[in-house]
Amino acid sequence: MFILILLLLLVLSPFTNILSKCKKKKMPPGPWRLPILRNLHLLNPNKPQQSPLNLSKKLLQLGSIPTLIVSSRDVAKEVFTNHDLTFSGRPLLTASKKLFKNNPSITFSPHGGRWRQGDKIFMLQLLGPHRVRAFKAVRGEEIEELVANIKDVFVVANLNFFPRMEWVDGLRGFHGRLEKKFEEMDAFFDRVIQEYLKNGEEGEESDNVINDSGGDEEKDLVCILLRLHKIAVLHGGFLSSIDQVKSILWEALIAGTDTSLATIIWTMTELIRNLRVLYKLQEELKQATNEEICKLIQESDLEELPYLKQVIKESMRLKPPVPLLVPRETIQACRVQGYKIPAKTRVIINAMAISTDPNVWEKPLEFWPERFEGNNIAFMGQDYEFLPFGSGRRKCPGISFAMVIVELALANLLHCFDWSLPDGMKAEDISLEETIGITVHKKVALCLVAKPKW
Repeated sequence: MFILILLLLLVLSPFTNILSKCKKKKMPPGPWRLPILRNLHLLNPNKPQQSPLNLSKKLLQLGSIPTLIVSSRDVAKEVFTNHDLTFSGRPLLTASKKLFKNNPSITFSPHGGRWRQGDKIFMLQLLGPHRVRAFKAVRGEEIEELVANIKDVFVVANLNFFPRMEWVDGLRGFHGRLEKKFEEMDAFFDRVIQEYLKNGEEGEESDNVINDSGGDEEKDLVCILLRLHKIAVLHGGFLSSIDQVKSILWEALIAGTDTSLATIIWTMTELIRNLRVLYKLQEELKQATNEEICKLIQESDLEELPYLKQVIKESMRLKPPVPLLVPRETIQACRVQGYKIPAKTRVIINAMAISTDPNVWEKPLEFWPERFEGNNIAFMGQDYEFLPFGSGRRKCPGISFAMVIVELALANLLHCFDWSLPDGMKAEDISLEETIGITVHKKVALCLVAKPKW
């Protein structure tokens, strides 16, 4: 009996030490931890984005890294209004190190001079309102091609929580897959950049020619970045390395297309499952074009489509494309809700839990776009119950760029085609299973039948 009691004390001693330290420092309450694994056993490996839903406001020990899960509107508001600078760091993730050749992109850069320079370039040169307007013609051409292609075919057919154990990722082939993907994309960007540089040297009259003046005549992001690179090489500073140019191109490709695609697919999924909303939206689109069925929706029409905006908001409320946002890291200690949050704590903002919180939202799991009618809840990060793009100084800089693409694509897909499920399939048969990743897609592809209206 004495030996049994002694063993029990030895087993429980680490937990009592942890509890006493938490009590002394008034740390956020968290669940019991296992040796080595700590709280990793609480995460569902198949749905990691849903695992922290019931871990609101708790400080977990995921492997060797303390991690704060924020799943409450009130806590998120305090974090972003009172401690935005403290919570503006970024942890250095294995995937970002491999993909960006140890040269992190703007999204994954630690808070500091490099991030500030990159964010300034994003906001003033790449993603600002004037650039959104400048690329209007390109978007129109792409949407027109999308509609034409569908007409032709008629069918639309982890975080690494053990920094010292990266060798495990190597054994399971994770590093190899990342490096292969990096090599493929790196070679692609090399070819694109060389083509642009060659056109610039030869002085060809092409949309791809690099010029020194800049301005709205530049046709795409590659032109802008290579002009800034040319200036940086001469005068020094950010973007003086071509690898930095490629890392931003990586980020624009991944963040700019992957999340927009996920939003469009999840919205189409919800619409085909809720035909009342689909028909109401199509009626709005018909009225916006004065019932000219064969007319494409233009960007100038988007401001006259309030229900479209409500539908997209509701889709992003239920299925934010990045449900846990991009992880953050505290750069110094602070107190939130009276609890001490240590420096170097990894922070996960559970945007999906916040936007489906029954204490905040009526009928939180129901697809009901009308909930946004008559209110000013927006994407910009000031409404803390709705944070699909994050908030504060590290929120997504491409909100305006992304939303015009999503709105224009969905408007024309829904205006130009009637959509239905394949024969024999019912709405309840549509799988809502999600993939694993920072951006969450449908695991089972959405297959719909498109019938052109003209």
